[in-house]
Amino acid sequence: MAAIDYEAEYNNRARVPEHPEIFARWTRAAADYRAAARRARRAELGLSYGSTERQTIDLFRPEGEASALALFVHGGYWRSLDPSLFSHMAAGLNARGVTVGVAGYDLCPQVSIAEIIRQTREACRFLWSRFGQRMLVYGHSAGGHLAACMVATDWTEIDSTLPADLTPVAMAISGLFDLDPLIGVSMNADLRLDAAEARRLSPLFWPIGADRTLDAVVGGLESSEFLRQSKIITETWGEKGAGTFYTEVTGANHFTVIDPLADPASPMVDRLATLATRVSY
Repeated sequence: MAAIDYEAEYNNRARVPEHPEIFARWTRAAADYRAAARRARRAELGLSYGSTERQTIDLFRPEGEASALALFVHGGYWRSLDPSLFSHMAAGLNARGVTVGVAGYDLCPQVSIAEIIRQTREACRFLWSRFGQRMLVYGHSAGGHLAACMVATDWTEIDSTLPADLTPVAMAISGLFDLDPLIGVSMNADLRLDAAEARRLSPLFWPIGADRTLDAVVGGLESSEFLRQSKIITETWGEKGAGTFYTEVTGANHFTVIDPLADPASPMVDRLATLATRVSY
């Protein structure tokens, strides 16, 4: 059997050569959504949850009374992209009555993946202090990794005043849960993973409670490694007793797979709205 070419398997931009056009479309859609939300007085932008410039949350409220709270975490292999590119990923859940925070975080190599996990936990703690409400976490790519890390967190170990199940449900879209394959790829010059650190930061190997739920969603056109990543987290965590659900989105690549988040009528948003009922006010 031929060795797996991890460099090719994890180079999503090379696999999707039209990604610049997709990013440009996201930029326009996100700016339009922010502008509309500001006009409707449904947006609070740049809320600081930490000490650095990128540790911010853009908060988007639904029209009328909110029924639940969610946090969206963007991707970019922990080393690129900006939350302002993803404002419209709140649109689908906003239309279903859910308040959504879109979080930023510092990037590798300036910080480690461990620090980004810590910062994402701080973003969750910030939303708890603001709303006093448990939340759904959903994220894409590296954000899918971070969403899984949140759902597997015992929050009383972070802060004894927090509920242990502060983030009991999550959807990880095209996520990474076993970081070991990234050790030998070129991006590791920024990630700085060794074997021990890759395993420590891989939620695949973390304990998970039977009271937690993770949906793993992946594009049908993604690499075999990304398909494997989503399959193995649902299988492994399912065997540990957690509620897990695996979905392939037919015809979607690593980037277009999240487009349905902007559509309140999409099956993806419908599933998220169902998950959100588990943390409803």
